[in-house]
Amino acid sequence: MPETAAIQARGLGRDFGAFTAVHDFDLDVARAEVFGLLGANGAGKTTAIRMLCGTLPPTRGAVTVAGVDMVKHARRARSRIGYVTQRFTLYGELTVRENLSLQAGLYGLGGETAAQRMAWALDRFELGGEADERAAHLPLGYQRRLAVAAALLHEPDVLFLDEPTSGIDPLARQRLWELVYELAGSGIGVLVTTHYMDEALFCDR
Repeated sequence: MPETAAIQARGLGRDFGAFTAVHDFDLDVARAEVFGLLGANGAGKTTAIRMLCGTLPPTRGAVTVAGVDMVKHARRARSRIGYVTQRFTLYGELTVRENLSLQAGLYGLGGETAAQRMAWALDRFELGGEADERAAHLPLGYQRRLAVAAALLHEPDVLFLDEPTSGIDPLARQRLWELVYELAGSGIGVLVTTHYMDEALFCDR
C-alpha cells in the first residue's frame, strides 16, 4: 500500500443472496484528500462504505485502511477510523457531554486524555452551550456536529461521512464542509458519500 494511501480497495463486492449490491469496486483515497463517492439513492454507496470501514464483511475483494487489512484485522483497523452514519446513531436520551464520555470510553480513552479530548470536541464544534442538553432535543445540524465530534475523539487517520449534510440547513452545511477541509488539511483522509452533484464538487476528487 502506498505510504500516502488512506484507503485502498480492490475488487470489492458484496452479495445479499442472489442480489449483488456492490460489484468489482476499486478505490484509492490519499491522506489529506477529500474524496467524494457520488451515486443515486440505492446505488450501493452505504454498502460500500460499510465494507470500507469494517461494519460489513465483503463477499470478495480486499480493503486496507490506514495501512491495515480491514478483512483480516477489522478490529485493529477500526481503531484508526472515524465513521459518521447517515442517520443519527448516538443516544438521544443522553446529553451531549454524556454521549462524548460514552464514546471516549468505547474508544479506550480515559482519565485526563478523555477529559482533554471532550473539552476539545465541545470547543471545536461549538457545543459547549449545549453540553447538558439531551441529544434528541438538538437541531439536526447540531446532531451532525456532535456525531462528527464523537467520531474524532480518538484522533483517527481516516474519516468516513455517509450523506453528512442530508436534511440540514445551508449554514450548517457550509460549516460542516469548512470542518471537512480543515480535517483534510491536518492529514486525515476523508471519504464522503453523497447523491448531490453540487456537493460532490466540493471534494478534491
